[in-house]
Amino acid sequence: MGRVSGKIALVTGGALGLGKAISQLLAKEGAKIVVTDIKEVEGKAVVEAIKQAGGEAIFLKQDVVNEDEWKKVISETERTFGGLDILVNNAGVVLMKSIEDTSLKEWKWLHGINLDAVFLGTKYGIQLMKKSGGGSIVNISSIEGIIADPNLFAYNSSKGGVRLLTKSAALHCAKAGQNIRINSVHPGYTWTPMVEQAIDELGGTQEIVDQVKALHPIGRYGQPIDIANGVLFLASEESSFMTGSELVIDGGYTAQ
Repeated sequence: MGRVSGKIALVTGGALGLGKAISQLLAKEGAKIVVTDIKEVEGKAVVEAIKQAGGEAIFLKQDVVNEDEWKKVISETERTFGGLDILVNNAGVVLMKSIEDTSLKEWKWLHGINLDAVFLGTKYGIQLMKKSGGGSIVNISSIEGIIADPNLFAYNSSKGGVRLLTKSAALHCAKAGQNIRINSVHPGYTWTPMVEQAIDELGGTQEIVDQVKALHPIGRYGQPIDIANGVLFLASEESSFMTGSELVIDGGYTAQ
């Protein structure tokens, strides 16, 4: 307990799945949480659960592709809690299409949420962290930012972009002496609403569920807490010598 005690953390896409698990774990370990999402009902429920468990949290409705909303969220975080120590750029979407089947509109939509928003969050997060004396930014990428799938064309591109965006920003902050670390997390297939959606699009049968599970040598899907534990490590001082790194949490998927 208390691994991020007294820290202020902002988690995008915090209403469901990974974001929910990350928000609740960081709160359990002592952080004050700003949960943002476009899903207001679910986001407020996460905040209420954190409060009932003895934590401190607020919910802010946010469209992560809107730069003005990023400015407002950062400003409200500073006004409410006085600064920012941890930022988790978690909000994301998936599109299961090949390059030939992907329209330009779909490409721009997905990259807006998965990549542009990470750029905006990292940019404005750095600004407030500099005022706060430093911090840790954790960008959620994917195994699909390391390896490719012919039917995840735009998703591969966006998550690969997150991977290298993270490294460039990490080098900038380190060389500028800003005491801000930036790392990426690369989950395998983790049982969240987004993965359930992807399985449904593949047909949703038990055979498909088992086929995707079998891609992971460890023999199971990831659970949100598996990824949240990795984020907690990167958010805490336990990872103080890590920046520009990739934390792969994939049950052995990319080791093959």
